[in-house]
Amino acid sequence: MRIESHLRESCRRDAGKTAIVDGARRISYAELSSASDGLAAWFAENGIGKGDRVVVFAGNGWQTAVAFYAVWKAGAVACPVNPSTRARRLAFIIADCSPAAIIADARCAATVADTLATTPKVHLATVLTLPHSALPQAVDFAQCLESGPFFANPALCDDDLATIIYTSGSTGDPKGVMMGHDNIDAATASIVSYLGSVEGDVILNVLPLSFGYGLTQLLTSVRVGATLVLEKSFAFPTALMERMREERITGFPMVPSMIASLLRMEELDTAWFTSLRYITSAAAPLPVAHIRRLRALLPDVQLYSMYGQTECVRATWLPPVDIDMRPASAGIAIPGTAIQIVDEAGFEVTRGVVGELVVSGPNIMRGYWNNADATAEALRPDPLTGSLRLHTSDLFFAESNGYVTFVSRRDDIIKTGGFKVAPREVESALYDLEGVVEALVVGMPDPVLGETLKAMIVKSADTLTAEDVLRHCAGILNDFMLPRQVEFCQALPKTGSGKLSRRLASGGGTTT
Repeated sequence: MRIESHLRESCRRDAGKTAIVDGARRISYAELSSASDGLAAWFAENGIGKGDRVVVFAGNGWQTAVAFYAVWKAGAVACPVNPSTRARRLAFIIADCSPAAIIADARCAATVADTLATTPKVHLATVLTLPHSALPQAVDFAQCLESGPFFANPALCDDDLATIIYTSGSTGDPKGVMMGHDNIDAATASIVSYLGSVEGDVILNVLPLSFGYGLTQLLTSVRVGATLVLEKSFAFPTALMERMREERITGFPMVPSMIASLLRMEELDTAWFTSLRYITSAAAPLPVAHIRRLRALLPDVQLYSMYGQTECVRATWLPPVDIDMRPASAGIAIPGTAIQIVDEAGFEVTRGVVGELVVSGPNIMRGYWNNADATAEALRPDPLTGSLRLHTSDLFFAESNGYVTFVSRRDDIIKTGGFKVAPREVESALYDLEGVVEALVVGMPDPVLGETLKAMIVKSADTLTAEDVLRHCAGILNDFMLPRQVEFCQALPKTGSGKLSRRLASGGGTTT
């Protein structure tokens, strides 16, 4: 099915139900459908249709949700861009995907203006802004919603391209991940099945809609006819928790850094969580220490630890019934897909041997936009069957009964004195030390060993010292895995999607 068909179906079932809560504004399914029809009609009137790219450059808000569904109704391709993106990166994305239009909120419109001023080669045909801006190309977004009537294009297909989401660019220029309507439909069908998502769910989403994990919250919520409560950040967790209580939130998607902040709160009122059915965690491995503390705090809330990439949306999930027994596990393949751990030649390795995770199924991407070489590297045929598989570049090992455990990003491995160290193993040890809130281990150049390990830590206890950290590590880690340096930080560097960034911590430049 096409993505927008789920909006039509949910509107048909209960048009008056609240689809989006954005501050004091509550948008019904009928209003979401009508507004996106109006904008889709404006696209059609202005020659924007099947296959055209539309950049959605805006923060979390009901208008952003309208923009996505309007783009898909028009047959165009949504290219979400994180609102924190700077002019240089935006210029690259615009030059790469050649959008027919860009939709920008007030904050992002200023970046668009900066991009146009500093990059003369960048051309934008149309900029829809909310509120209206002074940009020469600007069109008032609100007025566009009044266009109509909208007539669906009969030439649209389930296998049309739906999104191009640009990766963080941690290994060079950003790559545009192409996903079809059929890919996204398969992924969201799988996710709602294992989460048990229902029409009565109320989801609190602070994750950027420009980020695959955040956009999935909109797509799965609309798919089942649930309500999505949009917030712009996790900067004020107490206010957010009050919002959770007021809206009777049943589902809360999080990333590990958010969970770390939640666990740091001095006073946690369990009344905030009385309606909460589940928490999901993705984007980075959730430390075992955080899992144990969260389970102790909220024993009746189901905790879903998940692994995925933009290139496949989601690959594995750990059933909540297993999380106490297998807290370090990444879980099993999501329904309707398959995973394997393979060697460099692409053949499956035996249980316990570290190899690369590959993903097969209808959820994997079409490839990278305008990047045939990167596509050929990521999508490779199975040497036995010839079917295409997504190579994740992430190292795992297989457990029993289809479960797998994450080891490291292939590029994150630190080579020291002839040994290979997975930073996550050291970080896991650090999280076991009381007073460690967040930890990141990076490799530092060394003329003798090649690299040595540096531990960067956010601590909750002023009494915690570097000596405490080193003594703790020495008691549980091999000698070659011990950090040589310990640095205490007020905060650790993160990407725009909230993931701890090893590249930024190592001085590798910006990822936004």
